[in-house]
Amino acid sequence: MDTRRLQFLLELSRHGSMRAVADVLGTTTSTVSQQIAVLAKEIGAPLLEPDGRRVRLTPAGRRLAEHAVTILAAVEAARADLDPHAEPAGTVRVAGFATAVRRSVLPAAAALAEHHPQVELRISEYEPHEAFAALLADDVDLALTYDYDLAPAVTDPAVTVSPLWTARWDLAVPAADAARARGGNTGAVFEAFRDHGWIVNSRNSADEDVIRRLASTARFTPRVTHRADSLELVEDLIATGPAPAVGLLPAGRATRPGVALVPLAGPDVRQRAFACTRRGREAWPPLALVLGLLAR
Repeated sequence: MDTRRLQFLLELSRHGSMRAVADVLGTTTSTVSQQIAVLAKEIGAPLLEPDGRRVRLTPAGRRLAEHAVTILAAVEAARADLDPHAEPAGTVRVAGFATAVRRSVLPAAAALAEHHPQVELRISEYEPHEAFAALLADDVDLALTYDYDLAPAVTDPAVTVSPLWTARWDLAVPAADAARARGGNTGAVFEAFRDHGWIVNSRNSADEDVIRRLASTARFTPRVTHRADSLELVEDLIATGPAPAVGLLPAGRATRPGVALVPLAGPDVRQRAFACTRRGREAWPPLALVLGLLAR
């Protein structure tokens, strides 16, 4: 069905004659008659019936005219929603890991509330592979993911990936053991803690890939004793766990008592955050606005 023909029917229901419709729409009575006749064929039901020397809507015609009000309003709303020059409006569904939500999404949400109140964010905390799967399933509009420069993630050609920020990570160790490897390069630091248990993420393999790769350069296989995706829990396991354990944490993090950060350098360990969208969707005005705010 061509929705433009609904306008002819709707105007006929309002004005009662094809001449009036032609005047309102700036066309001819012949065009009005033809367009409504084509619409009747598309619908498969007569829309007009004789009324003396004029015509009137059949019951099906009146019912379709009622639907036309809603349909045409929805089409106009969609056109306005997609107009790149209009004020952005709509709901953007975001899935991302906790650090990215705190660091990037919440400031963007505050800016939207102040300057673009017609754009709403719906936020879900997901690990990168979960967010990526939700994006490919079209359950979210924007996925915030991460990898490490030492273990790059594989991208999908159906997805547009935009870099957001990078953050250096250190090795978190029991404070009492921190002096073991201060001042050494990354290989020496790993070697110093080879006999400790190692903590990796429970829902994402990126940090485990990095740990195993770096441990291999120090010629040992790390003994994974704990899996946790909460950074606070990682700290608790290091500080009060049943046996000495170590794990990666962001550099500069204010850790709890009993936990110390040992710098990793040569090579550094850097986490890289990305904003991912389905290819071609990034031009949608509300999403483009959010992407711009995240990139600041």
